[in-house]
Amino acid sequence: MSFDAASIPIVHLAWARLLGCPDDALVPGAVRLEIPDENAEALTFVRLFGASALRGPRWALDAARDLADDELARHATLLRLTRDHGGHGLGAAVLYFADDLELTQPEHEVTVSLDREDSAALEALCPPDDVNEVRLSGQEHQFVLLEDDRPAAGAGYEERAGILAQLGTLVAPGLRRTGRGTLIASIAGHEALSAGLVPQWRAEVNNTASRATARRLGFVEGGSQTSVLLG
Repeated sequence: MSFDAASIPIVHLAWARLLGCPDDALVPGAVRLEIPDENAEALTFVRLFGASALRGPRWALDAARDLADDELARHATLLRLTRDHGGHGLGAAVLYFADDLELTQPEHEVTVSLDREDSAALEALCPPDDVNEVRLSGQEHQFVLLEDDRPAAGAGYEERAGILAQLGTLVAPGLRRTGRGTLIASIAGHEALSAGLVPQWRAEVNNTASRATARRLGFVEGGSQTSVLLG
């Protein structure tokens, strides 16, 4: 799959709004955008289709000015810059986008629930780290694959800036690597496309399974997000 060049400005517009800067602030090939925010709870560096931005307190922007984008994309670099200001947590993630997705056809008829109780039941089966990363039961739109009336996998999305659909999927232990996560994520992704949104997939840099799922679905890597909490 490919991501149409005409869709890239739409992604830049959405992220400009998420970062709190003017709609036309993210420009491919331009000097890295600095977004001062003295009340920021995190220092965040974003790269998107040739544009980059760093948002945080002025002292952090000053400290990072001579560093290359490749350096700022490393979580260790942001931790070092914020060491004297309580920098901790969060991490580095790869951002994927799609303006079209593969249509995953199930081998047999499937049952999909929109009931939040089924999302919560699925979360109860999964490790806390996975639950906290996806936060399925808190998503605006959620879809759960049921097998024998039990949740097997779920996916959902929430709208961001009225443009993006942040997509995530959760699969019950014992049923992973069976295609169920790809199937339900495909259903959620097509629902987002039908709503006129651009699906976005965020995967931690070291989460090879999540990154592989994104590629199977037809997502294209468009950049990265690296953040540390302050104080």
